[in-house]
Order: sequence, then structure tokens, then C-alpha cells
Amino acid sequence: MTGIVVLIFRILLVLVLYCFLGWCLYILWRDLNQQSALLSRKRLPKLQLEWQKDGSNERREYDIPLVRIGRDPAAECAVLDETISANHARLTYHHGQWWVEDLHSTNGTFLNDERLEMPTVIASGDEVRCGQVSLLVNICQNDWKRER
Repeated sequence: MTGIVVLIFRILLVLVLYCFLGWCLYILWRDLNQQSALLSRKRLPKLQLEWQKDGSNERREYDIPLVRIGRDPAAECAVLDETISANHARLTYHHGQWWVEDLHSTNGTFLNDERLEMPTVIASGDEVRCGQVSLLVNICQNDWKRER
């Protein structure tokens, strides 16, 4: 009789152990799905560039991770000014920040009146000067989608 009780006790213990492991795996799977859903809703903050053109302010807004500034009409931010190279500068979003980089332009790229020698992080309110054109940078910080 005691052998049957020990066998039943062992079987119950194994069932409890498997239930516990199944519960742990379910919790891990659910947490992984929640994290992936949270990351999929994240998006990059919008970038606004504003500059003077023919006496009026020109403003453009971008929600893409790469914005090329230049005289080339194919550039995302095409500025028709003789002091700007065809591919003058590049704004990129990576590592959670916007960066500005000079593309070996003739007249140089300046961030807040300092010449750029390497890619540099930019923030809202910074001034990027390409040739003789100054672009005011505004980064919209609402980087989470509101809809579910």
C-alpha cells in the first residue's frame, strides 16, 4: 500500500513541476510579446527644418531617418542656393538621436557657428549652416504613437 502512495505522490510532484515550468514559459512568452508590441509602436521623432528663402520663411517636416541637404533636386531638403553643394550635409536618426554630418562640401557645414569635422548630435533649437543658408532645427519629442 505504501508503494502505491509513494508512486502517486511522485506522479503528482512531477505534474506540479511541469505545470510550474509551463506557467514560467507562458509568463516569459507573454512578456516578450508585450515588449515587442511596445517596441513596434515606437517611432522616430519628427524633424522640422526652417530657413529664409526669398524673404519668407520656408519650413519642412520630415519623419524619415535620413535627410540629405543640398542643391540637388533629388535631396530630401533641396535648397537652391549657390553656396550649397549638390550633396552638402546629411541628417540621420540612429541610436535614439538626430545626427548631422558634413558630406565634404565646398563651403563647409557649421553647427551653432562651429565647423563640423565629424558626425555630431543635434538638438532642438540648434542652427545648422550650410554655405550661407542657416537652418533652424526643431525636433518634435512625441515619439510614441497614441493609437493602439
